[in-house]
Amino acid sequence: MIKRIQLHREVEEALKRNRVVALIGPRQCGKTTLARQILPPDSPNYFDLENPVSLTRLDEPMTALQEMRGTIVIDEIQRRPDLFPTLRVLADRDPLPARFLILGSASPAMLRQSSESLAGRITIIQMSGFNLLEVGIEKQNRHWMRGGFPLSFLADTDQASLEWRKDFVSTFLERDVPQFGIKIPSASLFRFWNVLAHYHGQIWNAAEAARTLNINESTARRYLDLLQDLFMVRQLQPWYANLGKRQVKSPKVYFRDAGLLHYLLGIKTESELHLHPRLGASWEGYVIEEVIRSTRPEEVYFWATHSGAELDLLLIKDTQRIGVECKRIDAPKVTPSMRTAMIDLKLNKLIVVYPGSQQYVLADEIKVLPLLNIATTPKDLIDL
Repeated sequence: MIKRIQLHREVEEALKRNRVVALIGPRQCGKTTLARQILPPDSPNYFDLENPVSLTRLDEPMTALQEMRGTIVIDEIQRRPDLFPTLRVLADRDPLPARFLILGSASPAMLRQSSESLAGRITIIQMSGFNLLEVGIEKQNRHWMRGGFPLSFLADTDQASLEWRKDFVSTFLERDVPQFGIKIPSASLFRFWNVLAHYHGQIWNAAEAARTLNINESTARRYLDLLQDLFMVRQLQPWYANLGKRQVKSPKVYFRDAGLLHYLLGIKTESELHLHPRLGASWEGYVIEEVIRSTRPEEVYFWATHSGAELDLLLIKDTQRIGVECKRIDAPKVTPSMRTAMIDLKLNKLIVVYPGSQQYVLADEIKVLPLLNIATTPKDLIDL
């Protein structure tokens, strides 16, 4: 088992600060494993809402919870959104006898009652699969190929990992999505997901996707928003600046887990990945997720103009504007697009992330960093 020390510490510190902590992320990313390290699953304070016994115990939630002390864990909270008003009442007691760790597999937008009922009482921690630092930088190629879902990454063979991802997608479509009350035929959503794999790293065009699938644009947008709310994809929004230039105003789409992207693209091995025409897009998405998870910026965007200037990632962090370019080449060089981005966006610095091992300066405030540096010492990117 890979220990997630930093994440464990973050959850425990949040429980000391706030009355309710929500640990949210996709199914099978390790939320339950982490919660069970904080509170044993055989504890009477542990409720797994996929367990009929736990559901029965919470038939009368106020009666079941009000006498408990210490940390209380409620796993798969999305199955009982009616619990949020009860948690608000229990969290408002003074003195406070218990704190709550709730686990969910959907974004706060889908768990709307959590933000409405528990405003000012809740800390939300977003979790994903293993990151590169957790698995070890020596396993970067495997991590990129298989993705970060624990059972995919830890599988004995590439084939076993591929089979796990295949089963995950099937279960996600046929069981997990309907649990949210979403009535979309699994075959339709699977076809959309397959088409979306070819948009990875590209500007989203709802009309084009709708024509491909013979659906209307609003349906295509609804499918995309759903996959975002369930942590399968990221819609990276464009940055607008008053530049007197025509700028791209549609989002870019990225799969949040490279392993799922590779499965849907039919990529089975590392050698196939390195020969695939979507190699560069896969690397870009992989780097973007690692950078965002490592640096935890306040805001993230991309930037592009219709004349061709672009920036893969714009981070807003501690009042700084930091540009990030993802290059899968041996020796990145300064490009006209980089210089344009530096000037037009008034960047404090621009970092070029590549798969090499040496860091070096390209120009004033433009530096090349290996991905491994960002995974192990993310302050290398922020504190230059």
